[in-house]
Amino acid sequence: MNRSEPRTKRLINWVTGGIRVEIDIDQEQHVYVHSVSPAPGPADDDQDEEHSPARNTFNSLCLNEVRLDGEGSQFGTSKRQIESYLGQRLRYVSHKEYDSGVQKILEVTTHDRVTQLTVTTHFSTFTDIPVLRTRVNVTNNGEQPQTLQAVSSMVYGGLGGPNTNLWEGWRVHFAHNNWFREAQWQERTLPQVGIARTKVNGGSRAQFSISNQGSFSTGGYLPMGGLSRADGSLSYLWQIEHNGSWKWEIGDYRAGLYFNASGPTDQNHSWSKRLGPGESFDSAPAALAVVPSSFESAFVPLNSYRRLMRRKHEDNDTLPIIFNDYMNCLMGDPTTEKVEALIAPAKRAGSEVFVIDCGWYSDDSGWWETVGEWKPSKRRFPGGLEKTLRKIRDAGMVPGLWLEPEVMGIKCPVADQLPPEAFFQRNGRCLVEHGRYQLDYRHPDVISRMNEIVSNLVREYEVGYFKFDYNIDITQGTDVASTSPGDGLLEHNRAYLRWVNGLFDLFPGLVIENCSSGGQRMDYAMLETHPLQSTSDQEDPVLYCAITAAAPTAVCPEQSATWAYPQSGWSDELNSFTLVNSLLGRVHLSGTLAELSQGQSDLVRDAMSVYKRIRADLKVAGPFWPLGLPVWEASWQALGLDAGEHVYLAVWRARTEESQGDQDEARKKLPITGLKGKHATVQCIFPAHLSGSYEWEVSTGEIIVTLPVALSARLLKVTLAQEDGARRWKTA
Repeated sequence: MNRSEPRTKRLINWVTGGIRVEIDIDQEQHVYVHSVSPAPGPADDDQDEEHSPARNTFNSLCLNEVRLDGEGSQFGTSKRQIESYLGQRLRYVSHKEYDSGVQKILEVTTHDRVTQLTVTTHFSTFTDIPVLRTRVNVTNNGEQPQTLQAVSSMVYGGLGGPNTNLWEGWRVHFAHNNWFREAQWQERTLPQVGIARTKVNGGSRAQFSISNQGSFSTGGYLPMGGLSRADGSLSYLWQIEHNGSWKWEIGDYRAGLYFNASGPTDQNHSWSKRLGPGESFDSAPAALAVVPSSFESAFVPLNSYRRLMRRKHEDNDTLPIIFNDYMNCLMGDPTTEKVEALIAPAKRAGSEVFVIDCGWYSDDSGWWETVGEWKPSKRRFPGGLEKTLRKIRDAGMVPGLWLEPEVMGIKCPVADQLPPEAFFQRNGRCLVEHGRYQLDYRHPDVISRMNEIVSNLVREYEVGYFKFDYNIDITQGTDVASTSPGDGLLEHNRAYLRWVNGLFDLFPGLVIENCSSGGQRMDYAMLETHPLQSTSDQEDPVLYCAITAAAPTAVCPEQSATWAYPQSGWSDELNSFTLVNSLLGRVHLSGTLAELSQGQSDLVRDAMSVYKRIRADLKVAGPFWPLGLPVWEASWQALGLDAGEHVYLAVWRARTEESQGDQDEARKKLPITGLKGKHATVQCIFPAHLSGSYEWEVSTGEIIVTLPVALSARLLKVTLAQEDGARRWKTA
């Protein structure tokens, strides 16, 4: 391929309700993404290049990056997942546009004459949301097998250039997602991640990448990232929608930047895929939000997109309050007496679902390596678990159970009833991780066994809610019936989701919560299927507030299950703190409800009453952060949800030591820039009786919050004055 700037032969100008995609096809029939911008998007050639999406084909990359066995990078370095030999050989064949009734779709097909591989890129959008989803299909139309080593889901070159301020003018965003410390976003300059000015033509070959290997898809990082201009004039935000291994990278390319997102690769995840003649492979989907504003504002359209792409479920409309007996309560040690003592307090508090968490199947506390039979313990529930579940149902709550359907303990009494091929293996040996075997959902015996277990619990025990947990991280994959260990893991991941979707098809009213040691699989492959997601296992309510405030970056509020665990030994302020943690998401109530005083019980009931009044707004609200994205252990945290008629604002004063009367520490300004100059009222809707003041400053559009107690939290409701009109506000 000629490295000089190609002359454009044609331009595909695809404009949907929310986004504009321009694709170049040069005279040699190479295909490039020319620009991705919000619709209607600037289209004039004289647009200010410094503040616009990429529009220079010279800096673009070919539409597809597919790496084959034995082929690396044609021009650069194989460590960067760009400029693959196959990508350079692919030539335009055709494109078509159509409307599925739900999505608008553009398909661009390219072909390689050498290998006879055909690559089709599927672009799709929903309504007027500025979010582009892509998926890539590779089909072997030849007579010889071909082995894939990487298939990029989305490739976009030419970002940010050419201009003289490239290195100073852009910021990189990524999110740590560790156990007990989920969804914590970081911002870096390009030089801070190793992408800095050089005098080398074509760029420095530098890259910055974030990746995950294994079945904890978000164990370490969210499968998300972003680039934004330092002046807040343009931002890109992406997510990779896969429940296993993934990678994204950015780097300098010629006079600009590039972005590449993919599922597993050979280089990073021991993934390769052999395609025989006529066989196909689909990449993991990826989604890209583009907004002409600050990075934080991109989460609003991304959450709107998430609401449209996920499976429809009644749970996301009704948002019932869930009581779960685990966190800072029974902690995996349920018995008839302990569980039944919580039924009446949970009901009085306002719970609509009651979940018995782990341990219900084991006669003792040492069940970790014996789990997997899923029969109720007769020692823990001597009168039968079904009687306790019936009492929950008779109290007017939906009974739920914890289940870990992908594992079987190495000492499980029925482990030898499944063939060895039903478990993950390497070189003929079953993998053992933390005392468990990993079940392989490609195997029909696994499916039939788990279908029988779940169906029995639903039909015989009338369970209406499951918490599906997952607590091991299989990084090795499986080589059973697969080209590579990474291929076995990926196909299992997809088979597992097909199984869960099959359960919903069979039991449409069933609710299944996605949990993985808290939020270690908080990705939108899982959340496209599951109606709600556990956000964390964090046991400290003060630390939890930073997770709560950041949760809407990773998951929609109506899917965001957050613990509230009041304790009899805590003050009203600390109990209010843990309750506020859950009120702008999905309430997961727990704690020592049976031991609370009357005043403490009233506090919990007040919080749940407030939640029931506002929950209809949460499912349509867009997030914003008056203090910026949360910083771990910051003294103040704030999360806002703009629901149109009202804005809800959770604010936490999270100091870990007494303020000793320092009024500067007790006072914080929270800007809502969209309301600057507007008259509004601010009401503390929970806890209404505890001290604090909340003033609205019209000229600056700020709420001035004063909380005299060092550890305190409030939920505020902001309403626009009638003379300024009721309309949806731009909060970011």
